Amino acid sequence: MRSVVVASLGLVTFAGFLAPPVHASPAAKEVKRPVAEGYGGAVATVDLDASKAALSVLRQGGNAMDAAVAGAAALGVTEPYSAGLAGGGFIVYYDARKRKVTTIDGREAAPRAMTSTAFEGIPFDEAVTSGLSVGVPGSVAQWDLALRRYGTMPLRQVLRPAIEIAEKGFVVDQTFHDQTEQNAARFADFTSTASLYLPGGQPPPVGSVFRNRDLARTYRELGVRGPDWLYGGELGREIVATVKKPPVRKGATRNVRTGLMEVSDLRAYRALERPPTKVTYKGLDVYGMAPPSSGGSTVGEALKILEALPKVGLHEYLEASRLAFADRNAYVGDPAYVNVPLDRLLSDGFAKERACLIGPRAMAHPAAPGSPDGSYGPCPSGAAEGSVPEEKKEGPETTHLVVTDRWGDVAAYNITIEQTGGSGIVVPGRGILLNNELTDFTFGPAPGDPNLPAPGKRPRSSMAPTIVLKNGKPLLAVGSPGGSTIITTVLQILLNRLDFGMSLPEAVAAPRASQRNTAATQAEPAFADRYAAELTALGHTLTDVPGPPVGEIGAATGLEFLRDGRVQAVAEPGRRGGGSALVVSPRR
Repeated sequence: MRSVVVASLGLVTFAGFLAPPVHASPAAKEVKRPVAEGYGGAVATVDLDASKAALSVLRQGGNAMDAAVAGAAALGVTEPYSAGLAGGGFIVYYDARKRKVTTIDGREAAPRAMTSTAFEGIPFDEAVTSGLSVGVPGSVAQWDLALRRYGTMPLRQVLRPAIEIAEKGFVVDQTFHDQTEQNAARFADFTSTASLYLPGGQPPPVGSVFRNRDLARTYRELGVRGPDWLYGGELGREIVATVKKPPVRKGATRNVRTGLMEVSDLRAYRALERPPTKVTYKGLDVYGMAPPSSGGSTVGEALKILEALPKVGLHEYLEASRLAFADRNAYVGDPAYVNVPLDRLLSDGFAKERACLIGPRAMAHPAAPGSPDGSYGPCPSGAAEGSVPEEKKEGPETTHLVVTDRWGDVAAYNITIEQTGGSGIVVPGRGILLNNELTDFTFGPAPGDPNLPAPGKRPRSSMAPTIVLKNGKPLLAVGSPGGSTIITTVLQILLNRLDFGMSLPEAVAAPRASQRNTAATQAEPAFADRYAAELTALGHTLTDVPGPPVGEIGAATGLEFLRDGRVQAVAEPGRRGGGSALVVSPRR
């Protein structure tokens, strides 16, 4: 998020968000722009430096997977409060040679000492800033597996752009400053974090150059020593020591709980290649991330519900999302620990049964989960009210990137350390923030909840990297950060593009609303201004987006494959400071 793009979601029309394609002049390369069109490969991230890192790998002959890992590593430098090697994520990948979509699960896991009651009675804010919340990191294992199976370059080579950024530094923008300031109180309670992110006791000022030489050294050594250096080696031992004894500042009054992770947990961790979720929607094949993410199942179920309806509008979008979230909360968790009825959740019969509940007015809150039992009858007389928990508070955490190469491979990649700033704990001398991913578990007591903690279990995620194929070839790739709003953001962008007649830049820029089986629908100000009267008349209640940043949902990135081999890369024009879209060449 380096060069700031100024836009007002409430005052600028869709056309005002559009930018012409990026041209290959020296000046244009240094200006962050949200839309680029061209050939030979493309990338979109929230950050200009990360987009340039990924693009440099494409120009060196690397493929989309090589560039995706390079971009993720660079985001670990410039977006360290959302991404990093001590975090995790999900990749949805289209292999052009095999004409196949696959996924790679690098989700963090609970230590073997964790139990279902580990978080009971602990206030959420205390759990966030603790060693107890730190999951076994998955990113490095994910990078290794992704590169070995689908990449063309070694890890040490794709880490070079990130190392250079960490050593030379990047210019602090308003968003980085604000995120640091929002975390300053807890950062100040850890000696290692304060020394890195609060130089002189204050957040780095806008316009200053921020360097992370410890991270540069860590990346360089990781490239030389390989993943085993983390998964059982010295770096892993340093992470475990930090988790078990966080470097709390003398005199700090914060109750910082110690963690349960052991080196044996790191040795046992594996990234996993999994089949994607797949649904057909109006003749298109929509691929997403399967459990332990709920992204693919919930986006997919909502699309199938919408396809079963006679018309699709904003009311139907909100109601389909409400129902899909009711089922997500009831049935989705780590499939190694719970029986997720994935095929039935995504079936035509179940979608039609759920679609029966959508009438001309908003249904009663909360919607009850359905019964994906394979036996589906005629429409019931009315929607039943359920007893389901409210969604926990979600922020803008996580980040998403998209990459394609000259061969047509496509990567949609969500990376995270969970909360903005993760656990708030930097590993001394390593320059990396530890995740607080285990707060994604249900805290309980909640008997039967599919997302309760367990030894080695991966917490349920909302990350929803998505690839859409038309006639077996890529049409769209899209994803977003934003906690559980990721699901509704991806769903709304798809509907904007496929049903509401918007271009992809318009679909990404359009004002958003998020209904997650809650009493009120969160809505950006521009959405409320435009649609509140219409939706309130139908029984919907709109409420403000709490943030931070207040009033914003997500910071999406996407690709669309146009005619004649041209690709359009799209990032946010304004949210979270605006994103960066680049292409290898604007011309053939």
